[in-house]
Amino acid sequence: MTTFVDRVELHVAAGNGGHGCASVHREKFKPLGGPDGGNGGRGGDVTLVVDQSVTTLLDYHHSPHRKAGNGRPGEGGNRSGKDGQDLVLPVPDGTVVLDKQGRVLADLVGQGTTYVAAQGGRGGLGNAALASARRKAPGFALLGEPGHTGDIVLELKTVADVALVGYPSAGKSSLISVLSAAKPKIADYPFTTLVPNLGVVTAGSTVYTVADVPGLIPGASQGRGLGLEFLRHVERCSVLVHVLDTATLESDRDPLSDLDTIEEELRSYGGLGDRPRIVVLNKIDVPDGKDLAEMVRPDLEARGYRVFEVSAVAHTGLRELSFALAEIVARARAAKPEQEATRIVIRPKAVDDAGFTVTREGEDLYRVRGEKPERWVRQTDFSNDEAVGYLADRLNRLGVEDALVKAGARAGDGVAIGPEDDAVVFDWEPSMAAGAEMLGRRGEDHRLEAPRPAAVRRRDRDAERDEAEAEYRGFDPFS
Repeated sequence: MTTFVDRVELHVAAGNGGHGCASVHREKFKPLGGPDGGNGGRGGDVTLVVDQSVTTLLDYHHSPHRKAGNGRPGEGGNRSGKDGQDLVLPVPDGTVVLDKQGRVLADLVGQGTTYVAAQGGRGGLGNAALASARRKAPGFALLGEPGHTGDIVLELKTVADVALVGYPSAGKSSLISVLSAAKPKIADYPFTTLVPNLGVVTAGSTVYTVADVPGLIPGASQGRGLGLEFLRHVERCSVLVHVLDTATLESDRDPLSDLDTIEEELRSYGGLGDRPRIVVLNKIDVPDGKDLAEMVRPDLEARGYRVFEVSAVAHTGLRELSFALAEIVARARAAKPEQEATRIVIRPKAVDDAGFTVTREGEDLYRVRGEKPERWVRQTDFSNDEAVGYLADRLNRLGVEDALVKAGARAGDGVAIGPEDDAVVFDWEPSMAAGAEMLGRRGEDHRLEAPRPAAVRRRDRDAERDEAEAEYRGFDPFS
C-alpha cells in the first residue's frame, strides 16, 4: 500500500454563483413598490493552505476530485443569497503548484501560506441592483457565474536544511537514525529507502532538519532507479552531504568514482551547483573501510571538499559532523531573508489590452474572446428579451461593435462569443448608439424587433414620458 505520495494531479472545481432574483415589492395599497430582488451568493473558493502537520499528498492521491459549495440564489425583499462554503485543502510545506503544461503557478513555503487554486463564481445581480434612473423597474436579473474548474499538479519538495545523497546502501538511513530521532527502515539490500526520511538534529543552539534521499544510481536524472522521482527533494536544502561507502563489496566501485557519478547526476538535474558540499566517508568501523578512507581523503581534500570520517554503527565522528553541518546551516539562514514567503507567478496583461479580441473565422463568422464578454454572456438569461438588450448595451459600451465594424463584419454575419466548444452564436445587427437609451420600454429592445415608422417612435416616446410623469405623481395612467 502506498504510504508516501509526493506528486498528484488534482481536479478542483469552485462553487457556482447563485442567480440574482427579479422581484417587485408588493404590499397592500402599493402593488408596484419597485424592484426588490436580491443578489445571488458567491461560489466557494478552493484554497490550498500549508499545514506543518501534513507530510504527504496521499489523501489527494486517493480522492483527486475536490469541489467547493455553490452560492444560494437571491430572493425577494432585497434578501441576498448565502455565499458558498470555501474548501480548504491542507498541503505539506514545500508544495509546488503547476498547471497541466508544467508551468509553475505557486510555490508554497511556510506555515499558513495560501493559494486560491480555483475561484468561485460571482453571484448574479438582482433587479434591485440593476435599477437606475433610466431603468427604474428592470424585469430581469443576472445569472450566477460558474466557478472555475481545472486540473492542477501538486509536487512536494521536502523542506530540509541538509540532504544526504549517495549510492544505495551507502549508509544514509543509518546515519540519519543516529544523528536524529528518526527511525527509517534499515536493511542490507539496495533500495531499502523508498521514500525520503526527515530527521531533526540539535547541535548546540542550532536545530536543523536532515533529509535522507533514496539512493541514486547512474542515469537517475534521466529516470533510472528512484532518483528522478526524489531528486526534487534536494532542491530546497542548504547543504548537500555525499555519503560514500568505504566498505563496499562491489569491485567496480570506490569512493572517488561514486562521488563523480553522483555529482554528474546532480549536474544533469540542474540548479544545485551553488550548494556547499560535505563528504562523509562512512563505515570506518570496518578495517578495510578505515584504510580506504585514509587513502582517498587527501584526494578529496585536494578537490576542495571538507571530509569527515564517521561510523554510524560505532557512533564515531558524529559530533564533529553535526556541529559542522549546524555551522553551514546557520550561515545559509543568515544569508536568506527573514521569512521566505509564498511565491506566486503573476502574468500581467499588456497595457494596451482592450479586454477582448475579434477574429474572423471563415466567410461570415466572427469570434469574440475576452474575460468580460464571456462572463457577461454566462450571466445572461436569453429567454428574457430585456436581459438580452442589457447584454447588447454592455457589449456596445465595451467597444465590441466598433471592433466588429473594423474587422469587416456586416449585418447578418454570425458572431460567436466564447470558445468553440461553448460559445453563444447570433446574427449581428449593428446598432452604434450606446447607452441606456438603446433599451425601449420594460421587456423591449428595438434591436430585436422590426424597424418602426418615425411617427410610431414619436408616439411611443410621448407615452413613455407620460408614464414617467404619472409615476412621479403617484398614479398609473394605464390602470
